[in-house]
Amino acid sequence: MRETTAATTLDIRGVLAALPHRYPMLLVDRVARLERDASITAIKAVSINEPFFQGHFPGRPIMPGVLIVEALAQAAGVLAVESLGLSGSGKLVYFMAIEGAKFRKPVEPGVLLQLDVAFVQKRASVCKFAGRASIDGVLVAEANFTAMIADAPAA
Repeated sequence: MRETTAATTLDIRGVLAALPHRYPMLLVDRVARLERDASITAIKAVSINEPFFQGHFPGRPIMPGVLIVEALAQAAGVLAVESLGLSGSGKLVYFMAIEGAKFRKPVEPGVLLQLDVAFVQKRASVCKFAGRASIDGVLVAEANFTAMIADAPAA
């Protein structure tokens, strides 16, 4: 659902329209706040039903750090697509670099993972982002990353 103010929210339908990812790789459930050309706050509901918890780790399920970074990148993808007016264009947002990734606390099932991402630099085809993941205001992971906007590969 979109609002007409400067800050926008997106439900799962809006997220699906902005991203090509689908289960089990879709890691953004909704967008709580999106300010075009600036930042996004997205939410991932971390459920015990996630397929990765079966093996990471049996008896102590922890969300893999690479998937936390991927969730931040997907939030950044929504921000880029919405800011650059690319929704429905078929363009994809690809990782180019990940820098300074730090994991502060384990992410376990049953939490709402808040994904805060801001533009550091924005160009037509390459964008840099700063991302922070938190639970109830406590930082659990952070990373800076660069992404490229490009056409989808030919089928």
